[in-house]
Amino acid sequence: MDQDNSPFQPRTFAVIGAGPVGCIVAAYLAKGGFRVILCDILSDLLTPALDPGIRIEGAEVLQQKVDYICTDVDELVQYAPDVVFVTVKANSLPLLTSSLESFQRKKTAVVSWQNGIDTELLLAETLGRISVLRAVVNWGCALTAPGRVSMGFHHPPHFVQALDPAGDPAALGIAEALSQGGLETRPTDQIISMVWRKSIMNASMNPVCATTGMTMSQAMNDPIVFQTINSLVKESIRVARENEIQLGWDYYPYCMGYLKNAGDHKPSMLMDIEARRRTEIDFMNGKIVEYGERCGIPTPLNATLRALVKGLESKF
Repeated sequence: MDQDNSPFQPRTFAVIGAGPVGCIVAAYLAKGGFRVILCDILSDLLTPALDPGIRIEGAEVLQQKVDYICTDVDELVQYAPDVVFVTVKANSLPLLTSSLESFQRKKTAVVSWQNGIDTELLLAETLGRISVLRAVVNWGCALTAPGRVSMGFHHPPHFVQALDPAGDPAALGIAEALSQGGLETRPTDQIISMVWRKSIMNASMNPVCATTGMTMSQAMNDPIVFQTINSLVKESIRVARENEIQLGWDYYPYCMGYLKNAGDHKPSMLMDIEARRRTEIDFMNGKIVEYGERCGIPTPLNATLRALVKGLESKF
């Protein structure tokens, strides 16, 4: 990507990951009239994206075909994408980053559109900070079948930020393209705060549901389990504030209010455990433990939940 302030006007987008997030991004970009290539190692997830098209149901309703599909990241180079969205689970990044080295060229921006803390930094280790951006989205979704997404809620706008100021034109161009497709998105300079505000809620709810088998509302309405969630939130807030991460003075009541209104559905980590898949625990509670160690804040609850989820994963 060029290191200047010239306008960035992307027309071709690659989306890596045909899960619910990748399908949503691909469908809306295609709806906006952009050229879209959807990539996933599982061909069965890709086929419906070409015909009859990705189907989104729930808070939003859309059926949209993409232009191309492929099963190998290396194949994406032939399409010369202006932007690559990485929407796979964060735990796939260590294996994926080496394949992304082929995008180290001018005018290619790589966006981490994922859950978890510091996913963008792992990409930047390979691609450099100027080429990498981070996004935060405000929706809830699940894949109900290949190419079919249930969107539980959608609260735009979404946000994107470049890791380096030289990437600001890319952030603006990407936000405009997403908005054109119907996903209202804005550039921001507060992405780290947004990532942590969202990640603390995920780290407090996901592992508890994954280890108990409870839905979000069941966990919040159980008086004993609720105390664990409440304590996880407070422990994580202490770590963030000691690391000078801005959450806002009213974050705790906002967080608890948000979680109390959680629906009777399974968070992604519980669905991963039930499907015998590795989870994103290292990029959620694991990162909070890591940041706690940096500043000398004990994180016994986060460490315990990380260990319990890791124990479940060891059975797969």
